Amino acid sequence: AIDRGEIRSLDATLAELAPRLIPRGADPRVGDITIEHLVTMQAGLERTSGANYGAWVSSGNWVNDALGRPFVAEPGSRMLYSTGSFHVLGAVLSERSGKSLLSLARQRLGQPLEIDIPAWTRDPQGRYLGGNEMALSVPAMVRFGELYLNGGRWGGVEVLSEDWVTRSLRPRTRSPFSGLSYGYGWFMGTVRGHSYALARGYGGQVICIFPDLGLCIAITSDSTRPARSGGYFGDLMDLIERSIIPAALSEGA
Repeated sequence: AIDRGEIRSLDATLAELAPRLIPRGADPRVGDITIEHLVTMQAGLERTSGANYGAWVSSGNWVNDALGRPFVAEPGSRMLYSTGSFHVLGAVLSERSGKSLLSLARQRLGQPLEIDIPAWTRDPQGRYLGGNEMALSVPAMVRFGELYLNGGRWGGVEVLSEDWVTRSLRPRTRSPFSGLSYGYGWFMGTVRGHSYALARGYGGQVICIFPDLGLCIAITSDSTRPARSGGYFGDLMDLIERSIIPAALSEGA
């Protein structure tokens, strides 16, 4: 969206980009929330995830509910894991492009990567959910991971700018739950001296890339079961750290 001029920069604010998304009666600071605040989940608003998720998705307007919540931190000060932040981000992308999030995903990712992106959940206003419930096959997950390993290129075509890929994988904040660093949609950590980036979906859906090893790992799990950092997700990280990475290093040797 930035490369196409639909969004000026990550510093652009909600008031500048999509003022009609800001609900009446919202805290005046909502208009100053930037794209970077949303994509790093540092908007400062009360979370819509965890114990708040059910009430959020039961509301009549998910964007209004997310942006109408009180501030619990200054924007940009710390990570507050919130699906609502990414839902607002998706709504902004739709506003600026004039296309649904599904159309954007299919045209700008699905077509160049030659992967299928099925329709998924929409909010009461018809906006596709920006942070949950998309579905990809395992081969499609691998292609998305390899897109980042290839610096944003696939089949000789630039799908994402190399600059965006580099900036996405740069730590910006840290998760208070897992302790992992967080960039633009990616969690990050280190295993045996090798840095990795992790795309993490509910229930234990994982795309994990190790750039210096040229390795992409895709894992799917029962999506009806939670995968908290200290539980099943910890088991998946053990699988990656104690089985897959040693095997990859051995193969490389």
